[in-house]
Amino acid sequence: MYEPIRAKSVHSTMAGAPSDFPHRSREEELDIQLAGHLAALLAVTDDLRALTPSADLDTAAGRLAGEVRRLRGGRAPLRAAPAAAGDPAALHRRAHTLAGRALVVAASRADTAAAILAAERMDAHAAALSGPKELSTTR
Repeated sequence: MYEPIRAKSVHSTMAGAPSDFPHRSREEELDIQLAGHLAALLAVTDDLRALTPSADLDTAAGRLAGEVRRLRGGRAPLRAAPAAAGDPAALHRRAHTLAGRALVVAASRADTAAAILAAERMDAHAAALSGPKELSTTR
């Protein structure tokens, strides 16, 4: 009725076995996440700059690029040519969402500079959605 297993199991645990691939620390993973959210926010900001040119958006794009560069160890973010078409309100909503995600990650890794920048961008995009006010990057 019962036949013993004759072959080595393919379902083995990794306990005690040396790892043959590199692992990243929690901080490195959060840096990668934060850089990704800020790079996505930079792309949306570039699209908004193409639709509605503004000195405030130019300043925000420069600050975002600087933060991404810092998080990526000095490597500048790749920037695509912005699309000069689209709905500015939808872009502002998308940017607000991305800034919120960046704020959560920045807060969890205790990155004050990135958290302040993300909060400022959230405020600016919320203001743009609520009325025809000027986008602000400073407090």
